[in-house]
Amino acid sequence: MLVLRLLNVVAPAYFLCISLVTFVLQIFLFIPSMFRDPSTTPLLSPALLHGALFLFLSANALGNYILVIQSSPEDLGKGLNLGEGDEVVADWLDGSRSPGSALPSTHFCRLCARVTQRHDHHCFFTGNCIGRRNMRNFIMFCLYTSLACLDSLVAGMAYISAALSMSFANPLAFLTLLPHSISQFFSGALLSSEMFVILMLYLWLGIGLACAGFCCHQMLLILRGQTRYQVRKGMVVRARPWRENLQDVFGKRWLLGLLIPVLNVGSDYRRHKEK
Repeated sequence: MLVLRLLNVVAPAYFLCISLVTFVLQIFLFIPSMFRDPSTTPLLSPALLHGALFLFLSANALGNYILVIQSSPEDLGKGLNLGEGDEVVADWLDGSRSPGSALPSTHFCRLCARVTQRHDHHCFFTGNCIGRRNMRNFIMFCLYTSLACLDSLVAGMAYISAALSMSFANPLAFLTLLPHSISQFFSGALLSSEMFVILMLYLWLGIGLACAGFCCHQMLLILRGQTRYQVRKGMVVRARPWRENLQDVFGKRWLLGLLIPVLNVGSDYRRHKEK
């Protein structure tokens, strides 16, 4: 438990540090290097277009990150008579039933110390539980984080390509970039700033693929009307059309949520009691 609590603090700090480093590299290194191309017009400069795209992706990623934390699942245990003793706590930890209430599919999170409705999982990078109230913001956070990492990866590859006079037309060039760069760095032929950018390329690739895979996995569960916790515990859920499952998570204003970070206001658990 001590390791999990420590991870609950270190993971958000890690994400914020990576976000800050990415923002600094984009604003002070990648985008200024694009202005040096004399063949582009000022109005349609790749630097301006790329800068606007990066700010849009970053604003949505960080905005939804804040909303995931702000709209944390409501603690159902505050309004229920849970009783006392280890047996009652074990019932909540099991998540199969909720003593003293008529709300099934609940789960007690040890880290958050709260009972949540339709608990999906505990996200260490947000230090918060993911449930019905913040599921949409969490998916948007994963989506825009993966897109921001892809954008930074492409911009970083363009910068390295110009700085080292190399081409990434051959896919093997990226796979062999790191070992060759390490040998050149220790031999003094590669600057520290360039080596740092190369390391960030592989970090952006890993984070982007992880967020994209997690987002696709969550969307598949939503279409099925399930949560990760229900799948892990083997719980049977009531079959519903996939359109209703999507609307249950994304609401009627789903298009607005794709463009700007907004709260999911239509997620009152009392209207969605499972029989």
